[in-house]
Amino acid sequence: MKIAVLFDMFGPYHVARINAVGKQCETLGIEVAARSAIYQWDRVETVTTFERRTLFDVSGSSQLAFSDIAGRLTAQLETFAPNAVLVPGWASKAAFAALRWSLAKKIPAVVMSESTAGDAARSGWKESLKRQIVGCFSSGLVGGEPQRQYLTSLGMRPDVISLGYNAVDNEYFEAGAIAAREQEAALKARLGLPSRYLLASARFIEIKNLIGLLDAYGMFRQRHPASSLKLVLLGDGPLRAEIEAKISGLGLENEVLLPGFKQYGELPVFYGLAEAFVHVSRIEPWGLVVNEAMGAGLPVIVSRTCGCAANLVVDGRNGYIVDYDDISGIADAIGRLDMASPDERRALGRQSQEIVRQYGPEQFGKGAVAAAEAGLRRGPVANGLGRRILLANASRMV
Repeated sequence: MKIAVLFDMFGPYHVARINAVGKQCETLGIEVAARSAIYQWDRVETVTTFERRTLFDVSGSSQLAFSDIAGRLTAQLETFAPNAVLVPGWASKAAFAALRWSLAKKIPAVVMSESTAGDAARSGWKESLKRQIVGCFSSGLVGGEPQRQYLTSLGMRPDVISLGYNAVDNEYFEAGAIAAREQEAALKARLGLPSRYLLASARFIEIKNLIGLLDAYGMFRQRHPASSLKLVLLGDGPLRAEIEAKISGLGLENEVLLPGFKQYGELPVFYGLAEAFVHVSRIEPWGLVVNEAMGAGLPVIVSRTCGCAANLVVDGRNGYIVDYDDISGIADAIGRLDMASPDERRALGRQSQEIVRQYGPEQFGKGAVAAAEAGLRRGPVANGLGRRILLANASRMV
């Protein structure tokens, strides 16, 4: 078995996932761009088990021409000659280029998807077009049952859809958190962190609902004025000025910290020293920061519109599921974790680790191979004139 895995660029969790595939079979990892135009990640060089190819030394692929992407991608695939190609989604130039090559060469294409039925507004004609594109794939790799159900609703047979897509390196966050806790006092003093804090980590954009989180935290402070639980918001983005104004307007300048964006190597410390994690996005296909927090052993508060909530959060067992627009409900959940004893919070955190162990890189590796094998059993999708016209037109729309 030879598998090619495509992503727009390799962040830390992409590399961990593809390394897991490489432990099972000969693997080629292809990234379109050397750097992300959105995320500020440092370039990850810890490739251990797979062959890595970077098509363009640029930040982001959106400005690249489809013909250029297709040309370089085709050259890499032709040289490697995979038995299956894993493709991220169905809405990028690189995805259409990989799919077009797979159909022409009669090689199974596996769609990697984290989408659910409720993570975006749906329109009839778009869903119809999406069904036609999904019909070009031989099999699928998804994060959990809601993601499997959505892919099935687009016409893919359930028996060719494998699980394991949405994974992070749980062992990395667990080990980093343990190390941080062994130096808790010194690290908190060096980093200027409070003795007790609730952690959030997100890009400062509308869908992350950080303004709503601040309203909820402000309500929690009103209800529990004697609490010493602060709020630490990691990240940065276009809404930073609005977030700072909101903090000031709520009189929370001494209660909320904004340390900024932190690189992958710094994250386990912030997770490890926190008491709990909160992620209440308005809508999100998954939310990998929740995986990271759970790997570090934290109880979590997650909005039900995050795709990971149904898979990773058992209400009352390892945290709480809330509605993103229920400010009082989010404040209540914060209050419950604040009033829990340290032993009770640690017990919730251990449950988080137990649950998220089923969503690690190893599961991605197994799922990738299983999806490739399912695609091979099913056989290549016919490359008829209709599909060639469909992909040619779709590639011009992105």
